[in-house]
Amino acid sequence: MHTEEWIAAKEFCKYHQIELSFIFSLQEFGLIELSTVEEEICIPTDQLKHVEQLALMHHEMDINLEGIEAITHLLQQIENMQQKIVVLHNRLEVYESR
Repeated sequence: MHTEEWIAAKEFCKYHQIELSFIFSLQEFGLIELSTVEEEICIPTDQLKHVEQLALMHHEMDINLEGIEAITHLLQQIENMQQKIVVLHNRLEVYESR
């Protein structure tokens, strides 16, 4: 990936006033992806919103990493179910229009 698609983890942490160790913990829990770009630890820009939400849960709501992992898992399940509902709704419309 090009460097425009990544943001330095240090800059993200400085901007959001969080510790770099929190970012590494998120990676250890499998909640985010990090990469090294030009010898700097970076976060993909398409994950920034997600990482900001995780940081908010941890620092503003005082939710520990295990709780964040559980919440993230449940939110992913909800999103999957919503997608299935849309597919089933579309199929149902096909049968109802006949």
